[in-house]
Amino acid sequence: MANAHLIVFANEKGGSGKSTTAVHTAVALASAGRRVAALDLDHRQRTFGRYLDNRALTVKKTGVELPTPAHETLDPAKHDVAERIAHWRDQVDVIIVDTPGRDDAQARAAVERADTLVTPINDSFVDLDLIGQVDPETYRIRRPSFYAEIVWDARKVRAKADGGTVDWVVLRNRLQHIEARNMKRVAAALGELSKRVGFRVIPGLSERVIFRELFPKGLTLLDLKAIGQEAGLAHVAARQELREMISGLALPDWLKGKAPMLQTAGLDIAGAPVAA
Repeated sequence: MANAHLIVFANEKGGSGKSTTAVHTAVALASAGRRVAALDLDHRQRTFGRYLDNRALTVKKTGVELPTPAHETLDPAKHDVAERIAHWRDQVDVIIVDTPGRDDAQARAAVERADTLVTPINDSFVDLDLIGQVDPETYRIRRPSFYAEIVWDARKVRAKADGGTVDWVVLRNRLQHIEARNMKRVAAALGELSKRVGFRVIPGLSERVIFRELFPKGLTLLDLKAIGQEAGLAHVAARQELREMISGLALPDWLKGKAPMLQTAGLDIAGAPVAA
């Protein structure tokens, strides 16, 4: 493929599990034999970048080969996101971008170029308010919020630039295992809003202790067998959630299929961070 598929994880509200889902998506695609580049646009927090740095160190310490995306963290004072995306476009199959949890010019530039835009939200009206305001009496959507307008503007920029479209996916993270009244109301409001502003809703990942435990070593749910850790029932359930999440993204078939790992000049599949 001459042009990589660009997946951008973006949400101006922190704590939605954005970086965790971005890492798991990147590693899942790398595990499927795809060449993946990961760009962290949050040069201050660096959660996405540090996760993959930790992964590279684990590979080095253990000698266990783990599929690892090439990755770099972009400082807006030194890098231009459009240029870095263009740099990777013909080197890899997919580019994963994790954006800061705030309004940011670099993040907007990434969204304007996205093929798939993923907005993770916690399953609550607090997070839903980012994209749509809810009536406190009826729990019906009153109007789209500012972030929906940002995405609308980005879609217009993309269409004008190359005629392309941005597939907007709202990812419901931290779903409760027991369906509650609030969960039903959030689902109904999201369904109504999705028809008005044009996004798809898919289930994401539940709140699990294992995600916090995996970060220091840069591991994902897909790595437990490789490192000799036996998966419990909770881990099996979490992996199933991950499979359903990747399936829900509805990525092009050529991205999801199993294929031999391809090596590209300048692309460090082994996991070392790529110099800017």
